[in-house]
Amino acid sequence: MHIDILVKRQKSPADSAYTQTFSYDGDGNLSVADFLRTTDVTWECSCLEKKCGACAMIINGKPTLACGVFLREAGAKGRISIAPLSKFPLVQDLQVDRSSMFDMLKHTRVWVEQKDSDTSNQDAPSLFKAGQCLLCGCCLEICPNFLADSPFGGAAFMANAYKAIAQSPAGQTRENLQKEYIDHFYKGCGQSLSCAGICPAGVPLDEIQARLNHRS
Repeated sequence: MHIDILVKRQKSPADSAYTQTFSYDGDGNLSVADFLRTTDVTWECSCLEKKCGACAMIINGKPTLACGVFLREAGAKGRISIAPLSKFPLVQDLQVDRSSMFDMLKHTRVWVEQKDSDTSNQDAPSLFKAGQCLLCGCCLEICPNFLADSPFGGAAFMANAYKAIAQSPAGQTRENLQKEYIDHFYKGCGQSLSCAGICPAGVPLDEIQARLNHRS
């Protein structure tokens, strides 16, 4: 099969963006990540197995992981468009700076300092699902309320806040975590639910949000 692969490129944030078209001829069994490895395009990758979230980008208008999209599927119509996530500062080509997402978790101390020994009120299946979050940023890309460096942390923050709140014992630490959740997610979420179904790891963000709202 023949596929024209259009990649949005930019040498630096100060340079103008342009589109470069690559031609592919083959059986289409390569992933987009496999193909990008044959080019000089700058992008970020690590595991290439949908475990780290590093290769998040926009493919055919949808935020997803390049290692999980195959050319035969994305290029079924003979064309694939690839662009960087737009909600984070650009570094170069398809690489963006997602540090604001990680800084939010550090600033709000969203982690379990002491695990609650009483697990009777913990929903293990939901905690497991929330634990699959890759912090790739796809949910933030599609969220109309999220902007990098804004007080609103989006669904990525919410999923990690759920893990910390649900596993922390009653007391000041859990109260602080619940306050951070209200300040950095609940107050800013417009309930568009655009993040529902977009997670490459299949995290049921709407379900987790409902459980967290009930707790908080």
